Amino acid sequence: MATVTTGQSNWANASARGKARKAGLIDDTRMRQLLQQSPDSIAASIAEFGYRDELDKYAGSLSGVDLIEAALNHNMDRDLKQVLGFCQGHLKGLVSIYTERFTYQKVKAALRAIHSGVSLDVVASQVLPEQNEANLQWLELVNNTETLQDAVSALDGTQFGRALADLDGNNDLMAIEDALDRHYYSAATKKLREGTTRHPMLLRYLRTEIDHRNVINLFRILKQKMPAEKRSELMISGGRAITSTLLRQAAEAENEESLLEILRRAPGFDDSGFDEALAESREGGTLDPIVNLLNIQRLELLNRMNMLNPLSAFPLIYYIERKVLEVRNLRLLVRGKAVDLPNDVIASHLRLGL
Repeated sequence: MATVTTGQSNWANASARGKARKAGLIDDTRMRQLLQQSPDSIAASIAEFGYRDELDKYAGSLSGVDLIEAALNHNMDRDLKQVLGFCQGHLKGLVSIYTERFTYQKVKAALRAIHSGVSLDVVASQVLPEQNEANLQWLELVNNTETLQDAVSALDGTQFGRALADLDGNNDLMAIEDALDRHYYSAATKKLREGTTRHPMLLRYLRTEIDHRNVINLFRILKQKMPAEKRSELMISGGRAITSTLLRQAAEAENEESLLEILRRAPGFDDSGFDEALAESREGGTLDPIVNLLNIQRLELLNRMNMLNPLSAFPLIYYIERKVLEVRNLRLLVRGKAVDLPNDVIASHLRLGL
């Protein structure tokens, strides 16, 4: 069991509250029932599952899929704030390290909007709704900048500005997003290695995330036919299973078979299900099967850590990830319904049975 730091942390109370919240999430049976409903009926149903306040908040300005997506995102932000609110001391520091990733996601959403030239009105109503206080800082960034270069300059002096300091004027959106990802993982793993937030078990989990992000990037750059000399720049250091040497070799692979062969040399790399996922990826022309496989592996790892460490940050982090999964499934469901996809096609993209 992971070491429990004493002091002001409320491990038992917070863990119990996290488990209670997880028990209240929409289960597979109810999710399959939602699959049989229309978007309007889905909105009415999920109001009973904890989304009523957010649906009411946006009902005056949005409808249909836009209404549900705005409510889902706002509810997720409110949930994160509440979870952090009932954590104390060392526990709160650990959970904060994990949840900081969601702030980075908002920064990237704002930068994508600026890069695409989306108007502030559209961003404030659909991308980062202004009714959500968590979005106001990033709406101000969109409002006050016209280009990615302006936005990067506006972030100077913040942790996000420090993440982009080494880009030397590179205004490529992908390079900016990758730099933000590298900074998040670098800062998070450093905190978990030392000081009052040291936590080897959570560090292990984040290092597994880094491995998986690198695997996805490696397959992505192969599809994009990126020159070999630029591939290593996209890698995130600090992974657990894939050594820096193997990572460099993987970045030089010329095809997916060679890449997978190199990855299998990593002692801790779990290749179960990879052949099937790779075949599905080729057939569908998307990396989704590989992304889904890695997500499932991480969720299973997180659940094991949660079960083995009942008085730790893991019950809360596991709950957060299950909440993210619920929001993802609901978003996929309503989007699929909006474009009249058959139920079996929508169901094939939902992550159920986890």
